[in-house]
Amino acid sequence: MNASVDSLDIDPAAAEAILSHHSKFSRVEWSSLRFGGSKAASKGVQAAPEAPGHRETGDIYYPLSHLLRLRVAAARQLWNSQGRFLGRPSQPPPFIIGIAGSVAVGKSTLACELQKVLSEWPERPRVELVQTDGFLRPNAWMVDRGLAKRKGFPETYDMRAMLEFLGQVKRGATDARAPVYCHETFDVLSGQERQIGSPDILLFEGLNVLQGPHAASASAAPKVLVSDFFDFSLYLDADERHIEAWYVERAIDLRGASKGRPPAYFEDQSEPVGMLEAVQRIWREINLRNLRENIFPTRERADVVLRKAADHTINEVWLRRS
Repeated sequence: MNASVDSLDIDPAAAEAILSHHSKFSRVEWSSLRFGGSKAASKGVQAAPEAPGHRETGDIYYPLSHLLRLRVAAARQLWNSQGRFLGRPSQPPPFIIGIAGSVAVGKSTLACELQKVLSEWPERPRVELVQTDGFLRPNAWMVDRGLAKRKGFPETYDMRAMLEFLGQVKRGATDARAPVYCHETFDVLSGQERQIGSPDILLFEGLNVLQGPHAASASAAPKVLVSDFFDFSLYLDADERHIEAWYVERAIDLRGASKGRPPAYFEDQSEPVGMLEAVQRIWREINLRNLRENIFPTRERADVVLRKAADHTINEVWLRRS
């Protein structure tokens, strides 16, 4: 497959190796799958008439919804078959979907839209959405350890808590709870949790959810990964220059909205520089670095990569071959 990778400046051979894992569909090609490829596949799932400005739902999310419905059905069938073989039939565990991508690329919008579309299946599954922001260490914890300027990097998350939560969900625990993050104070809310229980489908969205192991040496013991709990994974992708523009716009809007509130996110902007310069510096020193070092290298692990254009529309879909 001949295709270019312009998200990052990486070796062409490495880029080709990454792309070889996926089959690429244009927006038009992907949209043609919106009815599931056949009447049988789409039985009971209706693509609602599109309102102006909602073409993304019909062109992108409905085909993805059909694909996911097939994957969920296959996973449940395998679970039930295995249960009969073992003589231990039980309720299939929640189907967990990981959603990864850079800060400001639109993961939350994607997750919310996907939650809505999946909830429309004839089975009316209960679809819960959890963001990894709640598993970030408190800002004070990061400041004490000199990690304030690495917020969002893998080491700033409470990985044990994250793995324990996913383990509870996968076991079907009815008391599974997720911590809560406040986007006004840019900090986790101490002692506050959200009841998740045992949904039919869990969307788990965050920067580094597809992160691989970071063994200190080849002899190091294998680690349990967040992605080990996933039944399916998505990566939302775009060119660096587009993500930077979206980040700057969003950060300036948030800065304006944060006046009079705890300025945790903008503490390092106390120098006498313009807001635009400060936001651009944070992008270069923190978010771009995190993207290049930790987030983008996980793209090849995703089952589906959604590529966005400058206007936020998804113009390509890459489907993993195996």
